[in-house]
Amino acid sequence: MREDIHPQWYPEARVICACGNTWTVGSTVPEIRTDVCSACHPFYTGEQRIVDTEGQVDRFMKRLRVRDQMIADTEAREQERTSPDVPIAELGLEKRYTNIFIDNGIEVIGDLLARFEAGGDEAILDISGIGRKVLANTKKLLRARGYELSQPEAE
Repeated sequence: MREDIHPQWYPEARVICACGNTWTVGSTVPEIRTDVCSACHPFYTGEQRIVDTEGQVDRFMKRLRVRDQMIADTEAREQERTSPDVPIAELGLEKRYTNIFIDNGIEVIGDLLARFEAGGDEAILDISGIGRKVLANTKKLLRARGYELSQPEAE
């Protein structure tokens, strides 16, 4: 055996667990500190607890909170986007057609949807200055924002 290449051997090295349990073993270091031992490990004790190594559980819980917040924000934005109280100007029609709708009492998207429900396409086409192309564009913009267009029920 070559000399001076092997580490020093400590036959009475102390092992100290975070729970306070200690014992001696042979090792190349005089003291060993550990987080979990057979006296406190959930497998051996039957306890149901989370062993948090380096804050991984906390980081995971933080990611869950961030994800839940993002989902809530997305739902709130979607709810705001499809609200019937959105001004007709935010729909994205040309200014001329937006003014025609406003002059005819359709100031918010809810008014436009009510007009669609009451008389369908014909109720919109009856407005002076609104043609089929504007109607098609309006319906397309409404569907793109997530609005449902219902046709009037036949009597």
